[in-house]
Amino acid sequence: MNKIEQLVKDKIVVVIKDLYDYDAQSDVHLEIPKDNSFGDYSSNVAMRLSKKLGMAPRVLAEALQKALGEDVSLFSEVSIAGPGFINFRIAQHHFGDVINTIIKEKDDYGRNTTGNNIKVNVEYVSANPTGDLHPGHARGAATGDALTRIMKFSGYDVTREFYLNDAGVQIDMMARSLQARYLELFNLDVTFPEEGYKGQDIIDIAVQLKAEVNDAYVDEDMDKHILAFRAYGLEAETEKLKRDLALFRVEFDVWSKESDIYAQNKVETALNKVKDSGYTYEEDGALWLQTTAFGDDKDRVLVKSDKNYTYLTPDIAYHQDKFDRGYDRLINLFGADHHGYINRLKASMQILGYDKDQLDVEIIQMALMFKDGEEFKMSKRTGKSISLRELILETDVDALRYLYVDRAPDSPMTIDLDLALQKTNENPVYYAQYAHARMNSILVQGEKYEVANSFELINHEKEVELIKHLNEFTNVVSDAAKSQLPNKISNYISRLANLFHSFYGANKVLDESNVVLTEQRLGLVLAAKIVLKNALNLIGVSAPDSM
Repeated sequence: MNKIEQLVKDKIVVVIKDLYDYDAQSDVHLEIPKDNSFGDYSSNVAMRLSKKLGMAPRVLAEALQKALGEDVSLFSEVSIAGPGFINFRIAQHHFGDVINTIIKEKDDYGRNTTGNNIKVNVEYVSANPTGDLHPGHARGAATGDALTRIMKFSGYDVTREFYLNDAGVQIDMMARSLQARYLELFNLDVTFPEEGYKGQDIIDIAVQLKAEVNDAYVDEDMDKHILAFRAYGLEAETEKLKRDLALFRVEFDVWSKESDIYAQNKVETALNKVKDSGYTYEEDGALWLQTTAFGDDKDRVLVKSDKNYTYLTPDIAYHQDKFDRGYDRLINLFGADHHGYINRLKASMQILGYDKDQLDVEIIQMALMFKDGEEFKMSKRTGKSISLRELILETDVDALRYLYVDRAPDSPMTIDLDLALQKTNENPVYYAQYAHARMNSILVQGEKYEVANSFELINHEKEVELIKHLNEFTNVVSDAAKSQLPNKISNYISRLANLFHSFYGANKVLDESNVVLTEQRLGLVLAAKIVLKNALNLIGVSAPDSM
């Protein structure tokens, strides 16, 4: 709740307490009317309290209108609409206070304490270290990075985590694939693994390995150096993941490894804890977990009849490890192919004694991309699926970061790459960044003026609309953090850019014949620039000073 809303709510609560000796803290809700003619804020408090106070809504509204209207320092007008809605117009000087607050707080404007320093671990991307990142990973990366920025700005103690699945059969296959490509460089007759990784990245790593060790790993015994191939390949693939993510402006605080979970005996420890819960049983030589007791559609195998673990077992250990590290909440961003995995994982955490709400799994849907009117998914260079790095080089990081979070994560989306590169108002990224560049240009041109600290002349309809939107920023950030929806920030940015362009089109900012008004409007432009930059930063998009 922003400062103006808090003032209005507090005033309503005080008036109701004075008139009816009733504490209405939980009954007062405000909203911004869609139609500006109804005022700046509206409340249905009279209708909510009519039964509790034994009064008709309209009669109660009229009594509140009379009492509230006496506070001319807060309200310029209090009116009634319909069956008992109370509409408020805020006294002009409060909007000036909004501008001053923004200019004073600068980069911190919008920061809030919604998270109350709750320790949250957010895991996203977590691609296997066996090849290039693809556009599907890109949406998860953009969403996860934006979400963690927003949550940090909202007072959560956030850790960004990448989980490397480096202990499964896919890593063995990566090692065998690298070994085959390495030996091929010596013109040896090698049978490439039938299910091996055929990507260019494995060939590149093999060339790099040969340059470092020459023929040191050439041996008829294919098992002799396999651990060396495994270690070298893992390190090379992991470093490539980090480089490509950094190119996309995505970084992590923690890189966890599945192999460490095994090496530190955490899988066995977690398995014993699950057994102690009483929710396991043996059937057909396998150990089962009774996840149906917590909403799953069927029970799940933990240990197969051949005594090997299923994928779920080390995942349980990994999540137990995260809780052991002191996190209050875990958030996982999974791809669409993991939808069926959610219930079994949440059930497993409940079996371990955690509340179901302590683990939140969000599904990131795929984004289809089109270029030149056709679906864009193949690399011209390799003829294979396009990698994240190639996608970045083909387009633009700002455009991708913005567009990937422009829809709710669980909604399928389509990205027009041609539009993303256009320098037109139809391109939402360009439109927003151009607004920031225009704001900066105005401020540079107006450097000979002083920025005002009082704003009594700022009363044009377009000015007031813009200020009201700036005033909403903290609420929007808080709501985006709580709902875990970064697209609420991109929606805010789009409207802010639109409102600024409308304001600029309707008002002359730099007017030598009216210096006082010029300096006040420069204050509004500066405030808008600060908020737009803060908002763009929350979704990982740059705010250029010129374009």
